[in-house]
Amino acid sequence: MCYAGAKIEKGKVITMTDINMYDVVILGSGPAGLTAALYTARANKKTLVLGGNRLGGQMAGIPTLENYPGWAGSGMELAEFMKKQCETFGAEVKFVSAKSIDGDAAGGFSVLGDDGVRYVGKTVIIATGASPRKLDIEGARELMGRGVSYCATCDGFFYSYKDVIVMGGGNSALNDALYLADLAKSVKIIYRKGAFTRAEAVLRERVAQRENIECLFNTDLVKIAAIPDSPDGRLVVTTTDGTEIETDGLFVAIGHEANTDYLTEDIKRDAMGRLAPSELPTGIFVAGDVHSDIKMQIATAVGTGCTAGMDAIAYLNKI
Repeated sequence: MCYAGAKIEKGKVITMTDINMYDVVILGSGPAGLTAALYTARANKKTLVLGGNRLGGQMAGIPTLENYPGWAGSGMELAEFMKKQCETFGAEVKFVSAKSIDGDAAGGFSVLGDDGVRYVGKTVIIATGASPRKLDIEGARELMGRGVSYCATCDGFFYSYKDVIVMGGGNSALNDALYLADLAKSVKIIYRKGAFTRAEAVLRERVAQRENIECLFNTDLVKIAAIPDSPDGRLVVTTTDGTEIETDGLFVAIGHEANTDYLTEDIKRDAMGRLAPSELPTGIFVAGDVHSDIKMQIATAVGTGCTAGMDAIAYLNKI
């Protein structure tokens, strides 16, 4: 693909010295993005991974992987291994987040990074994953980082020998509760439904066996507040029936939303912000948790990363 002279983007003339050009620009350094990078780099396509603010995405926060075939270490260890593997074949990994994507297949896609640099790719693979859904009740935003957390593996250590609450009922919530049960004095799981029907049976069994985990079903929260003059910064949460429960920390695990806010409104997304491959412009591909039609697992992320990488290779070989 040839670029002559300069490219006009939103009224700004971008000279060739401003542009870093690649065959493939991959957004995201989770299992999907790194798998796609492995495939495109091995095919001798000049590959750049814009990995966001940390390697591995959500996978990096998993202490022990039990359901990814062939790997028994942590998620971060797997991410580091995958990064080195794709770099062996020439892929370049930068910890930069995308702020916008402009352009088209005819002239190249310009990705503006949060480092102020524009990266141009003949193709783009979107693998920016998902982030925990924020709790939208009184006090949740104000107390984020001051008793309210969305990452048990990040913040659990600070609640050793204390009382904590986990809000949610899926695999993430139960995994968080089990992790915290090894650190905290007590763990209460608050779930709005009558049973953990969305969680795997093995996790339900482990939760039931832990003496310091208590489950409060058919319960939801309406308010979180700091207890005035509490020397330990304790909180009080209020349930829908008016019950008040004191705790040292609240860990929220109520689902995820795709990281696609940087995309323009003309890119169609579902209610969770995810992308359907058939709705994307020519030359843009999608992989991982941002994909509209997959289960949110490392194995499926790797599979869609492989597919997106191979599709990008086939596309590049035709132009």
